[in-house]
Amino acid sequence: MKHSNIIHLCGHSVVIRVALCLFGLSMFQWIEAENRKNKRLKADEMIYLVHADELRYDQFGPTGDAQIVKGRVHFTHQGSSLWCDSAYFYQTSNSVKAFGNVRYVKGKELSLKADRAAYDGMRQLLEARKNVVLHHSGKTLYTDSLDYDRFNDYAYFFEGGRLIDGKDRLVSDWGDYNLKTREATFWYNVRMKSANRTITTDELHYDTRQSKAHVVGPSTIVQNGSIIHTSDAYFNSKTDKAEMYGRSTVTEKDKEITGDSLYYNKRTGLARGLGNVVYVDKLNKNQLTGQRLFYNEKTGYGFATGRALVKDYSQRDTLYLHADSMKLFTFHLNTDSMYRKVHGFNHVKIYRKDVQAICDSLVFSSKDSCITMYHDPIAWSGDRQILGEVIKIYMNDSTVREAHVINQALSVERIPQQKYFNQLSSKEISAYFTDGKIRRTVASGNAKAIFYPVDDKDSTLQGHIYIETDTIKMYISPERRLEKIWTPKNTGVMLPMTQIPASKLKLPEFAWFEELRPTDPQDVFVWRGKGEDNALKIIKRHQAPLQNLADTTP
Repeated sequence: MKHSNIIHLCGHSVVIRVALCLFGLSMFQWIEAENRKNKRLKADEMIYLVHADELRYDQFGPTGDAQIVKGRVHFTHQGSSLWCDSAYFYQTSNSVKAFGNVRYVKGKELSLKADRAAYDGMRQLLEARKNVVLHHSGKTLYTDSLDYDRFNDYAYFFEGGRLIDGKDRLVSDWGDYNLKTREATFWYNVRMKSANRTITTDELHYDTRQSKAHVVGPSTIVQNGSIIHTSDAYFNSKTDKAEMYGRSTVTEKDKEITGDSLYYNKRTGLARGLGNVVYVDKLNKNQLTGQRLFYNEKTGYGFATGRALVKDYSQRDTLYLHADSMKLFTFHLNTDSMYRKVHGFNHVKIYRKDVQAICDSLVFSSKDSCITMYHDPIAWSGDRQILGEVIKIYMNDSTVREAHVINQALSVERIPQQKYFNQLSSKEISAYFTDGKIRRTVASGNAKAIFYPVDDKDSTLQGHIYIETDTIKMYISPERRLEKIWTPKNTGVMLPMTQIPASKLKLPEFAWFEELRPTDPQDVFVWRGKGEDNALKIIKRHQAPLQNLADTTP
């Protein structure tokens, strides 16, 4: 007859069947041996079996030295509790394998459910498998494979997981969760959804206390119609604030902003960029760039500095406008009558194929396509140069439509292949263009002119004409020849080309600044400017005399 050591507990009654084992040990001797082994563990390190409806032990069975417990099984270990339908309890190794409706609770904040689990009391490691649900401080993690490191308070999942934190939902292939700091990290196929935002990335760090997410690597964020592409960014789902690094881009309908660093607040509409910032308005076909840029999408106000540049490509040719700093104002935002104004100040330069200009400050309005230049402005178109105290240039499609020079106005045209200049000065000058070519000029207020009529047959200069009058109107042919001239009563003289004194070749106001003219789009960043001796001196206007009425008070 074979003998075995078997302990079998059923309910609250105990049936003991004892026989001598092959080594001659009694059941009581075996229990004493087990107790001596367990004394190696401190009392607070041991796993305790609190309750089971049934307990069996077979030292030589297939489960080895495991105690088999079934029915409302309950273990405790260092203040935590584990419940299950059945389990293998290894007292020697201080571990448990639990099966069926596994539930683990630690304190008031942590609870876990799973179909099965293994708990190692020595390493304080819980390995939960199949339909795992972890609850902690209002957060819930769903997965099929989770390891909980109780010693470090870390939970790891590696076969797909889903974290729910209020309105935020996160899914990924791998991840971990720190129960002390309440920070989670997700890897591979990460997707985070909140009330108004979806983040797609391969690495995401999430602070559940602050509801702040940090994405690393190529990532896409979609929120309320805006799309963000970044490789290093922080997002706060409570405040809708975003901080983006590593050359990020925010696209909002027809608007797009790109920069080395971007700061964006969806609620307020504020966007701030640092480092090679590019703002693009695809609807209005313009672009603003700079090293530092600020823009409010709700008000349409923007500010740029550090190689600030506006590129307007709404017409056939692109207009390049540079200034040390620029301000952008939007009127009637998001309506059919919306228009913008750009204010540029300090070292302003403009380049387009048909027109170039420099000044100290300007205002460009998209409402009437007008550029208004202040403080010693100069503009060029073809062989013509105009300057004065204020210049207004009106654009039409891809060409200049009108140009108005206000106060100390001077227009100078270099005659091709010649050393002579057609010149016109007055208080104000208005020039009107057709297809980018000047066709009519009106000078008013102390007008003076020098021009050279051209022979239609051989294009030779016929003479030198000087006129002084109040108003001069000149009409130019498409071939840029003077067709006719109109003046009221005037004083004038015509001299043959061979009899022109050197002192009569130029008006007293004559100035020619070809060396200051922008030559290409990149040249707008190079400031040359007039010397102090050539700067235009503002002439103060006469004011009406103040009248002092006699005091007639009795």
